[in-house]
Amino acid sequence: MAQDTDDSEILKRDANSEVEEILRQLDDLQRRRLVFDARGLPTTKVTKRPPERHKDEDADDVSRSSSAGQPSCNGVSGGGGAGGPAQHLMVPYYVPRALAVPLSLGGQPVSPEMAMNLRKILFGNVFHVFNYEWKRSFFKFREPYSDLSYALETERGGARAVQMVVQANILKYLLYSRKSDSARCGLQSLEEVDDKGQEQALASALADIMWAAGDEQAATVALVASECCSTPLLDYKPDNFTERLQLFHFGRREDTQKFIYDHVQCFKEEGSHGVILFLYGLILSRSIDRLRKDLDKSTTHLLQQSLGNFVCRQALLNLLLTGRANPNVFNGTLLYDDNGDLMDYPLHGVLARSDVGYLHWSREQLQQGKLPAVGSMLKTPKLPIWVCCINDTYSVIFSPNRSLLSDWKMEHLFHLYFYNGQSSQTSTAQLTIDTHSHHWEVQRSDVQGDPEKRFPSVEMTIRTKWEGAAIDWNGTVPFF
Repeated sequence: MAQDTDDSEILKRDANSEVEEILRQLDDLQRRRLVFDARGLPTTKVTKRPPERHKDEDADDVSRSSSAGQPSCNGVSGGGGAGGPAQHLMVPYYVPRALAVPLSLGGQPVSPEMAMNLRKILFGNVFHVFNYEWKRSFFKFREPYSDLSYALETERGGARAVQMVVQANILKYLLYSRKSDSARCGLQSLEEVDDKGQEQALASALADIMWAAGDEQAATVALVASECCSTPLLDYKPDNFTERLQLFHFGRREDTQKFIYDHVQCFKEEGSHGVILFLYGLILSRSIDRLRKDLDKSTTHLLQQSLGNFVCRQALLNLLLTGRANPNVFNGTLLYDDNGDLMDYPLHGVLARSDVGYLHWSREQLQQGKLPAVGSMLKTPKLPIWVCCINDTYSVIFSPNRSLLSDWKMEHLFHLYFYNGQSSQTSTAQLTIDTHSHHWEVQRSDVQGDPEKRFPSVEMTIRTKWEGAAIDWNGTVPFF
């Protein structure tokens, strides 16, 4: 039985490799066809029959795909259409037809030049494309009317940072912005969010972030059109997604939120590429020109490769948090180095407080002496909600008490709530913060070494804001 299982797994891996190779060849053919079309040269349609496969392998492909029948820019279908070679290719990262908008909806098709600029500002070149982890990422809520009905479920990968900033803004809406008839408040109100409330919160969060990026004057929403909107230029690698963008521009925040709510399935349904769509809209809301001014010579694009994946640079995190893609976490602009000497070029930090804050902690960076000193602009936001980067993993901490950061007496003894986005967390962790006792340093005296090795990283992260605070997990086994 074990041998049969191993053979089946080998067959599946071989079949997947064959599918990837066929897709690569089809992409190459499409690129050549586009070049020939651009030069007015004739082309010959070439079809390649995929190898015969076991019926169980086809069934496995179908079960992993949500995009049957979806056309793409190069004529490859996710399934359906008789006679086409791709009718067996149930590729999971094609956008389902139901999540594509018709061209009659209006908007502006993405231009070839804009598609190239999007690639450059994201990756630094036009040849990199989003990998499978990014393409399958969307904004997925936990069960409504549950302990975590306010929460997004995330997976490990580069898109998680984007999802957790959106999560922080969802909390901002649910705790401080929405109009609710419920007599309950605070954490209890978060446990009563229904499907409609989740969609309203997501639409508000996405609109708020885009609107801030547009200097609170304009925003752009990007959706996938049912047909190709542009023909890529030479030396550009099509991804059968960016070339189908349809752009919708708004001059009022309320109109932006309503449009996103009306098309919220394009961000929250499996197969939608929802995180990438939001990221495109964010960049276009800011505009390429303004993004380049936000950046400095230390950072020229928003994503970087790490361990085979694309992860967010600090500039992208700051764009999500503050509306500006400044690459550093300190306050203001830095002109001089630690020795007081004028640097070759200025370094751009955070210029103003935003609604949502940011805290950072890394054991590895601390050991290397490279832990960034987050400035007060990010540490002390307008609302008590923080995105936390803890050992390169993203989470949120928050308080339902709006006065926490405006009344110093509130910071003597208070509660914070922690959520890390992982499916293994089944309830919100409540932490009690005591900033006056200072007894945490003498606890766990049986453990030798530095405090960062003796205490959970979540606690050390909180202490970057409230130095010396005692932290009680209230019966929850500490994690992180």
